[in-house]
Amino acid sequence: MMGNISRRFWRVWQRNLDVYGATWKLNFIPPLFEPLLYLFAFGMGLGGLVKEVFYAGNAVTYLRFIAPGLVATAVMNHGFFETTYASFVRMYYQKTFDAILSTPLMIEDVVFGEVVWGTTKALMAGSIMFIVVAFFGLLSFPEALAMLFVIFIGGFAFSAMGMCFTAIVKNIEMFNLPVFLLITPMFLFGGVFFPLDQLPAWARALAWCLPLTYLVSALRSLALGMSTAGLVIDVLVLALTGVVCAHLSLVLMKSRLIK
Repeated sequence: MMGNISRRFWRVWQRNLDVYGATWKLNFIPPLFEPLLYLFAFGMGLGGLVKEVFYAGNAVTYLRFIAPGLVATAVMNHGFFETTYASFVRMYYQKTFDAILSTPLMIEDVVFGEVVWGTTKALMAGSIMFIVVAFFGLLSFPEALAMLFVIFIGGFAFSAMGMCFTAIVKNIEMFNLPVFLLITPMFLFGGVFFPLDQLPAWARALAWCLPLTYLVSALRSLALGMSTAGLVIDVLVLALTGVVCAHLSLVLMKSRLIK
């Protein structure tokens, strides 16, 4: 299925980029101010109560601890929501998919183009968060530069995951289920706000079943300059998640669109 994708999927990406360019100011402002709100609310607010936490045997300030987790959250949200709500609107309400499929492009090109566009949105949001937290001196360089690569891999994983749900939901209101059952638990228990080793054994095992946990772990290791062998495993899990979900989304979407 993945082999049926042609280079023409970039035309789908280009179409979405052109639309984004027409309203870029409205789309650019939220990712710019979102990290500031998170940093002030959780880092400086809650950080005033929790001075330090221990991570990988080292004491770090709470603000430095949650900063990479907030970057990971931005990547997850922008990747997932772009290929769920936004892609569903283009497919179901705007009939954009139908219009594109009247051209020489195949279904695989359309679906993969949407996933790549979602990855691009996640990369842009994650990069903005990266710049903001770097401005506050919360990253260790040069190790932190590798975060941009991990952000790209994580964005691809969550974008592909979102497209799987778009292929099966009957109406846009049904996206509330994966948001409630998957995205919200990952945000709360994926290691964004507290070290996982403080959780009971069963909760830690559950947390490591969530893709966001691996993204947070990888970004935090690089942000704190604590690169370990576990970093490679984190990235490989994210990459495998992206490939599997991308293939599954192609299969499911083809089944939906070909009637």
